[in-house]
Amino acid sequence: QVQLVESGGGSVQAGGSLRLSCTASRSTHESDETELMGWFRQAPGKEREGVAAFLFTFGITYYADSVKGRFTISRNKDTVFLEMNRLNPEDTAMYYCAAGRPGGHWSDRSRYNYWGQGTQVTVSS
Repeated sequence: QVQLVESGGGSVQAGGSLRLSCTASRSTHESDETELMGWFRQAPGKEREGVAAFLFTFGITYYADSVKGRFTISRNKDTVFLEMNRLNPEDTAMYYCAAGRPGGHWSDRSRYNYWGQGTQVTVSS
């Protein structure tokens, strides 16, 4: 069973930065289950949306249009990071780490079999 633990959320003023981390705990035979790791977010009253993802074997990164140029996803083995710069109030949400197998669109939630508990990001104007 893969477990994901997030950290790094908090409150920041508009224009500020935060860095989220997510570490996956898994057994060796579960390596395929964390081939794709990503970040999603959900604001109150809105659907959960993909923010960014990292495909481990090929080192490919994916970003939502709304965060391109501001957010950077990186990965070191079983830990994935989300560096968030130039934050604005629209980025306020609960951020979730997710892990799964590749295939289909990176932002398709059904691709991800494992989810973290979430970490809150609040950006004030």
